[in-house]
Amino acid sequence: MEKRVLFKSSWLPWVLIAPQMAIILVFFFWPAGQALYQSVLLEDAFGSSSEFVGLDNFRQLFSDPAYLDSFRVTAIFSALVAVGGMSLALLLAVMANRVVRAASIYKTLLIWPYAVAPVVAGVLWLMMFASPYGVIRYALIEMGFDWNHVLNGRHAMALIVMASIWKYISYNFLFFLAGLQSIPHSLIEAATIDGATPWKRFWSIVWPLLSPTTFFLLVINVVHAFFETFAIVDAATSGGPGKDTSILVYKVYYDGFKAMDINGSAAQSVVLMVIVVVLTVIQFKFVEKKVHY
Repeated sequence: MEKRVLFKSSWLPWVLIAPQMAIILVFFFWPAGQALYQSVLLEDAFGSSSEFVGLDNFRQLFSDPAYLDSFRVTAIFSALVAVGGMSLALLLAVMANRVVRAASIYKTLLIWPYAVAPVVAGVLWLMMFASPYGVIRYALIEMGFDWNHVLNGRHAMALIVMASIWKYISYNFLFFLAGLQSIPHSLIEAATIDGATPWKRFWSIVWPLLSPTTFFLLVINVVHAFFETFAIVDAATSGGPGKDTSILVYKVYYDGFKAMDINGSAAQSVVLMVIVVVLTVIQFKFVEKKVHY
């Protein structure tokens, strides 16, 4: 029987949710409203006067080849981070779920990267690949691979992808491990008795039962790749070389705070918000149909 919480006074529920609503209003709705307002204005260099220009800022954005190219960069980066991070986290979760001795120590070590700040993760990976002190770069050169993320755009993209996956792999790992531990062992044992191989058991039983967790992490990872990777990109490559790692969220910052195009930056933030909302809706509309609850 379902239990429901009943409040004797009608004002108590509103008091309880008021702090969270205030945080959402101040840190989400207010900045979003300001971005919408700024995106239809054109201010002078000193910010002393402004003029309503309608959708001119958006037209200028979509006529800019550099901005259009940032869509391609963001799509590649987001796909690599989301798919790579989730795949590696699932592999680690499956391995951790089989550990018997010192399991708590092993799982704790895998959770630690999530406690590292994004900017620290970016600097950490940059130092490992930087010359002349980069340990990984030195090993690559010894193997005959000339690593240079300062001049090679593909190397720079690989650097920020690896840093982003490493930083947030713990989050995916925790949810996948919890999902694996919630699967009844009787199902696995029955499939084993029937002669199913480990690979067959995974795809026939484990993977379908993990689909709700996978769908949730897919949505979270896409949003993370679009928004929360700014510090890593800024610390590791600063959008370079050229604009090869200038993802949309970094371009919003660069145009607004370095190029001092406040209104163009606001228009970019509106476009970015719309893209994430549309992607989330698409995922819920089409991907969720394949989820088994």
